[in-house]
Amino acid sequence: MPVLHSRAMDKDQIYSESLANIADFSFDAQVADVFPDMIERSVPGYRAIITMIETLTEHYAQPGSNLYDLGCSLGAATLSMARGVNAEDCTIIAVDNSATMVERCRKAVEQNHTCAGVLVVEGDMVTTKITNASVVVLNFTLQFIPPEQRGQLLEKIANGMLPGGVLILSEKVVFKDDHLNGLLVDIHHDFKRAHGYSDLEISQKRNALENVLIPETIATHRERLLKAGFTSVDVWFQCFNFMSMLAIK
Repeated sequence: MPVLHSRAMDKDQIYSESLANIADFSFDAQVADVFPDMIERSVPGYRAIITMIETLTEHYAQPGSNLYDLGCSLGAATLSMARGVNAEDCTIIAVDNSATMVERCRKAVEQNHTCAGVLVVEGDMVTTKITNASVVVLNFTLQFIPPEQRGQLLEKIANGMLPGGVLILSEKVVFKDDHLNGLLVDIHHDFKRAHGYSDLEISQKRNALENVLIPETIATHRERLLKAGFTSVDVWFQCFNFMSMLAIK
């Protein structure tokens, strides 16, 4: 994954000290400073997904179409899409509602010679208009949208996509089987410990995310995508309780 800005590899120590009050997680400047390190050490398979977004973009981008990265953060998926575009006259539109993330994503785009056709927009993905789209990426961002708004968002995306277009949806998920769900949560925590997070950091971040990141089952995602108007939906990548799906229009 490319270095996104000069402080890209600052170490995530946000929850390393005991906090009397743990605020809800937000994508503020503090998180932006350490985000590449945070996500690499927190999301198993993240690098593989980012790499494959380039390949999937190469396969699905259609000439003269728009490509969207909704919830772009610092732009890792945006840059991957830009590297993968071979079709002519495509525009990549990267959207995020965090002013800090947008500012730094714009800097990353400006510094990358493959990003001539990229627009970085500060805005809410729920209200962003989707038109003439051949590739849309929701890379660990739908989980931060209130569940009651997710169906409408996916319907809007499907309605704005060209036939044969693809939505790449990556999410943290839960499982109906309590034993399996508990096992995969434990394994995920082991993954984080192996990457240097303490039990205190794991616990405090989990508390910060509890009311912000609402995961769902794979079946729920699949059913909602089919209802939204996608014709073919399935998981192409999974590692523990993290997965990525392809939804074809």
